[in-house]
Formats: sequence, structure tokens, C-alpha cells
Amino acid sequence: MQLPIYQVDAFASEVFRGNPAAVCPLEAWLPDATMQAIAAENNLAETAFFVETGPAQYHLRWFTPEVEVDLCGHATLASAAVLFEKRGQTAPAVTFETRSGPLVVTREPDGYTLDLPARRARPLPPDRQVAVALGGEPAELWLARDCMAVYTTEAEVRGLATDMAKLKALGVFGFIATAPADQTHSPGVDFVSRFFAPGAGVAEDPVTGSAHCTLVPYWADRLAKTTLEARQVSRRGGALRCVIEGDRVRMTGKAVCYLEGTITV
Repeated sequence: MQLPIYQVDAFASEVFRGNPAAVCPLEAWLPDATMQAIAAENNLAETAFFVETGPAQYHLRWFTPEVEVDLCGHATLASAAVLFEKRGQTAPAVTFETRSGPLVVTREPDGYTLDLPARRARPLPPDRQVAVALGGEPAELWLARDCMAVYTTEAEVRGLATDMAKLKALGVFGFIATAPADQTHSPGVDFVSRFFAPGAGVAEDPVTGSAHCTLVPYWADRLAKTTLEARQVSRRGGALRCVIEGDRVRMTGKAVCYLEGTITV
């Protein structure tokens, strides 16, 4: 069987930036084991698979190299970009049915806007194990799906030398490190972050939409703003404009197709 495949750099305006995701449009679902094997073969943070269910309606699933996940922002953005730019979709927006409910992606003049569920975190007491595993003592710890460590400066977040084995041993899906943006280094940006999920087969994720479902409610409350400019300061880096609206987070970013081809399974 031959299947189309695309690789898209999401939350980026040029190739080799942002977060690469593989996207496989399907006529019908493959066995889960086959989709997991394709994701492992691609060895990207996520491979997205979708099946059309109606006009501008699709069922969407996401796989890391090791597991299926319940939410992935950058692969959702990549899937929408493939539909609009490569598969002839002309509607102003598409709706993906997912494990996290319906997710709408709207085509904008300056990119694509994702409508994702907010994941508000609750505060945690200091935890020395988390600090050692991340490589730096945070000022605050919070927990939603992911553990969020809040640092005082952008330099601390950029300078973290994490111990992936120790992070994996803690048994949490993902770890977010965040801090206020340094206006000298990141002018016009409200906050920066990094994201690690070694337990899901992803050491450091370049740009993570799902992490911003937790980051945006926190920073919106702290900065008393509903619109925020975010930057993930991984090696590849990526930019997101984020708006919180009740229990939803809207993220706008660009996407660039790097590769298109065919795989044989």
C-alpha cells in the first residue's frame, strides 16, 4: 500500500525552524500498530493521521515515536496547512474531531489559528527531584497534564541542562520550563518556554502547542493580559501569538511544507 506523506515545519515562517510534523492523509484508518510503526519510522515528535468525515470535517489522531497522544498543537497546525495548501481545501476553516474534542483551525492572512482547550494548572510545593532533573531550581511549580516549572529569567530557561533519564523516571507526561521574556534578548515577547517529554519518546520538543494550553492561562493571569506573544526557545525556536477566551486558547502561527512524497507499507 502506498500512502501520501508530508513533512511540515509548524510555527515557523521558513524551513528548518519551528516544529516538524509528519502528516499522512488516509482514505480509511490503518491498524493502530501500523500507524505507530510509521510514527516510529518517521522519528519526529508527532506524526498526524486524518480521515475525511464530511465537508471540511476530519477525524485526526497523533502519534509520537512511542505512543498515541491526546493533544498535539503543532501537528494539528501542520495537518491544516496540508489540507489548505496541498489537498485543495477551500473552506475558511476546518474542524478536526480528536481525543480532545473538536478543534477548529482557521486560515488567516498571517497564518493559521488553532482553537484548543485551556489546561489550567494547580500549584505544587517545591520538589527537589524536579529541580535536579530539569537542571535548575524553579521559583514555582505547577501541574496540569504537564509539570510546569516557572523560572525568574529567560537566561535560566535557555541555560537548563536537563537529565532526560531523571525526567522520565518522574512519571509525568511532560515538563514545561518557562520565564518572563528578556526584552533585550526577545523584544516584544511576553514569555518564553521549553518543553521536554522523554517518557513519550520526545526529549526536547521544538515548539509545543499543547504546552501553551497551560502556559497561556498562567501568563494571562500573571500579566493581566488576554493576548500574549510567546516564544519557545529550543534550538529551532518558534513563535506563537496566543489569546485566551474563557476555557479556550487560540494560537496563531505559520507553517511551511518541507517535504512531500509517498510511503510504502
